[in-house]
Formats: sequence, C-alpha cells, structure tokens
Amino acid sequence: MTTHFINAEIDLQESPGKLNQEIEKELEKIGIPLRWAVTKVDTEKQKANVEAIVFEEVNFKINS
Repeated sequence: MTTHFINAEIDLQESPGKLNQEIEKELEKIGIPLRWAVTKVDTEKQKANVEAIVFEEVNFKINS
C-alpha cells in the first residue's frame, strides 16, 4: 500500500458535477482517490489545478 500526493491540471467542464467526475476519472488512473481539492482555477486557459492524495495498492511478487 502506498499513498501519493498528486498535482493535476484538469480542463474546466460545463457544470460542477462534470468537473467532479472528470477529476475523479483522472485520479483513478493513478489509484483510489482518498481526498482532493481544487486549489486554483485559470479562467483564461480553462484549467483547474487539483491537489490530491491517492492510494495505490502495490502487489509484490515473491520468487521461489
């Protein structure tokens, strides 16, 4: 088990609900999102900066 601190840049969406879905979709590519927050919005570039903590399960192989 490992946790990671992630900074991500997400395209702004038409509605807040869609933005939440897009953020979670992007974070799930890395692991299970434990918590996240939008820390900055750039309206000119139409981007949102997100800071997150994600949980990643690490599988170890034991060679025998």
